[in-house]
Amino acid sequence: MPKWADYGISAVRFNNAHTHIDRVRVHPDNGETIGTGSEYARADIVNSIKSGTTLVTIFKGNNGNWNKGQPVYIVKVNGTEYIKTVDNGKAVDNLDNLPEF
Repeated sequence: MPKWADYGISAVRFNNAHTHIDRVRVHPDNGETIGTGSEYARADIVNSIKSGTTLVTIFKGNNGNWNKGQPVYIVKVNGTEYIKTVDNGKAVDNLDNLPEF
């Protein structure tokens, strides 16, 4: 399979208000395979994107294989940075309805 991005995000954990993701499960995209996931803080993801790292959402299909979701971006809403797959103007993080952990 062609490489989709540097990393794929497969799951998220939100803060108590459910407005900001505080941790994500990230897997390296090795080109032919998706590597084992590790947890990272939201701030690490924001800094990685700013440094040029590319990320997409990923999800397991019915056949057990990883599927590509959407590219992940930083979007500013009212001066606050959010990580999103779509610039919907809402002041919340949104990563493609990924499962929560």
